[in-house]
Amino acid sequence: MEFLFFAALVVVAIIGSIYSMVAARKRREGLFELAVRLNLDFDAGEDGNIPARFEFLKQLDEGDNRYATNIISGTYQQYQVLAFDYHYETHTYDKNGRHTQHHWFSFFILTMPMVFPDLTIRRENFFTRVAEVFGYQDIKLESAEFSKAFCVRSPDKKFAYDVGNARLMEYLLANRDLSLEIENEVIALVFDTRLAVEQFETNLQRLVEIRSRLPGYLFTQTA
Repeated sequence: MEFLFFAALVVVAIIGSIYSMVAARKRREGLFELAVRLNLDFDAGEDGNIPARFEFLKQLDEGDNRYATNIISGTYQQYQVLAFDYHYETHTYDKNGRHTQHHWFSFFILTMPMVFPDLTIRRENFFTRVAEVFGYQDIKLESAEFSKAFCVRSPDKKFAYDVGNARLMEYLLANRDLSLEIENEVIALVFDTRLAVEQFETNLQRLVEIRSRLPGYLFTQTA
């Protein structure tokens, strides 16, 4: 019986591995077809330079073995964009040794011609409320509904108000799954899971829509 149980586990593992390989191939093919249709570049390889280049973004400086893969890049609706799957590892230890957890996200980045201070706009949740208790204060924008739904943090309060204008708040309230980060020369949309291929173009469009709602004067100011 033990042998049969072990053999069944091996069969299940093999089937799972084959399924994962097939799913990964279909994902690569789908993203490649999307890139071709949008006249963008596609790279299915593992690129550790992208996390290093953008490590100032909160989600790109965690864990080990960090890399981007399935990378779509180029000019989209006149803006330079990047979209990719992102991987990193964390480890736990017990009496049986080290255990590795693999984490996967989807990232969408738009590059801008100006350098800006750090700003994050994320959905309000238990952890953001706890952080506020310990001194990580939210910036309350001019909408009670928005401030209840989103956590806004930045060292530059004026910049937060400039970005969090009525048009952007209206858009984010209609798209409450979005988490937004602006820092240095980029706008980034971060998702805590790998999105389906069908969602990539939608989020490139949403990235551009957010850029269009930033006030023009932000891009004409000089130090």
